[in-house]
Amino acid sequence: MQPEESLIVSADGSHTLRSQHFDATYHSKHGAISESRHIFIGAGLDYLSHSKEAGPVTIFEMGFGTGLNALLTAQWSQSYNRMVRYTTIEAYPLNTEITNQLNYGQILKDDNLFSKIHSSPWGEWNELLPSFSMKKIKGKIEDLSITDRYDVIYYDAFGPGAQPLLWEQPVLQKIYDMTADGGVLTSFCVQGTFRRTLMAVGYQVEKLPGPPGKREITRAKKP
Repeated sequence: MQPEESLIVSADGSHTLRSQHFDATYHSKHGAISESRHIFIGAGLDYLSHSKEAGPVTIFEMGFGTGLNALLTAQWSQSYNRMVRYTTIEAYPLNTEITNQLNYGQILKDDNLFSKIHSSPWGEWNELLPSFSMKKIKGKIEDLSITDRYDVIYYDAFGPGAQPLLWEQPVLQKIYDMTADGGVLTSFCVQGTFRRTLMAVGYQVEKLPGPPGKREITRAKKP
């Protein structure tokens, strides 16, 4: 039987995975860590942190996947001594046989933290660092009932061709309602339909230069 995910070494030396089921990669083949740093940390978390001067930063990640975005965010919280409360949802969690092979902890010199991210129990808050608490939710966004508001949304689901429902108005309206006033959403996707739907639900949308191998990315702000 063909494995569900296959390991790929991306251009910056960090791993990505190809999902056989969705026929898509979890991260860019041009550099997994480079992509995540550029889109989610740089265009999202760094950008928001400059405008929010006090209190913890709250983040919602659409698609926990490999845990790379969570690791980079936890390290960011430690570097800047800034409290982060991180909620992430995943409908199809990876098995430990795969996650144990990922080299993010080695490259980012924090194997212990990466291991904690993956071994922390689902469905409850876990303090992984004094500055970083995380709650992993196993399930689908369309089934999620949530009243919290988030400063930053990492919209990192598989693309519209693989998971079209996640890029349509009902789900994006839900995401908008979960975004705090002045909060931002960042995504690798710049598809015209996606950007128009973001504007239709209420976001102010801009295109930004992309990471290696990608010309542009999307940042959306809730007024």
